Amino acid sequence: MIHALARLPGPLDRAELTHIDRVAVDMEKALVQHQAYRAALTRAGAQVTLLPALADHPDCCFVEDTAVILPEVTIVTRPGAASRRGEIAAIMPHLPADRPQIIITARGTIDGGDVMVVGRDIFIGLTLRTNAEAVRQVADAVAAFGYSVTGVPLATALHLKTAVSALADDLVLVNTDWLDPAIFGRRHIASVGGEPFAGNSLTIGNTVFHATGERTLARIAAAGFAVEFLDISEFAKAEAGLTCLSLVYQSILR
Repeated sequence: MIHALARLPGPLDRAELTHIDRVAVDMEKALVQHQAYRAALTRAGAQVTLLPALADHPDCCFVEDTAVILPEVTIVTRPGAASRRGEIAAIMPHLPADRPQIIITARGTIDGGDVMVVGRDIFIGLTLRTNAEAVRQVADAVAAFGYSVTGVPLATALHLKTAVSALADDLVLVNTDWLDPAIFGRRHIASVGGEPFAGNSLTIGNTVFHATGERTLARIAAAGFAVEFLDISEFAKAEAGLTCLSLVYQSILR
């Protein structure tokens, strides 16, 4: 069973911004888009759990940043923006109870949006939100489970998954203008030039959701995936991508 945790948006006009200018967010439209997002994940086979907004945490709907859920262990993050660290206590009761938890500690900082899992390889963006100490802690936590961890320096985007996202356990979608695809060997599809945010996608089952870039969407479809466009334009005003809005994991079969 695929599970997805989602949280209703807080006051997005006060969300943290790093690489873009602030523009007004239409909250009514954002709520409609969030509902459509949840419905799309449900159609693709995910069991969606909706959590309430956190009024004191404008970024609270970006639940991906609070944890990394692997089949063997959950890594509870320590967000790079201090204003977001209160979100951790709010998410912990909703994380799966069927696997142990590892909590990233100071001086480590890490956002889940910087963590991309591709099979047994974990790539972690070294960004303004995630540092080398957190990468070390993650590597120590997952070594016993056979994962390889690679830090990826990235200065052009907020998170690693802004520039690259996993389509499957052996395939990624990468914006080659922002990131050298050689990091991933031959297992990549390049987004189309001129579609700068098209490296972010969300895979649920065999469905790949995409929010920007019609030509990149066609390239994903040509690789054999069912593809679906999802409009999250109001969330993009807060530097969000599709992966930001859910925390996806699978139940452990015993």
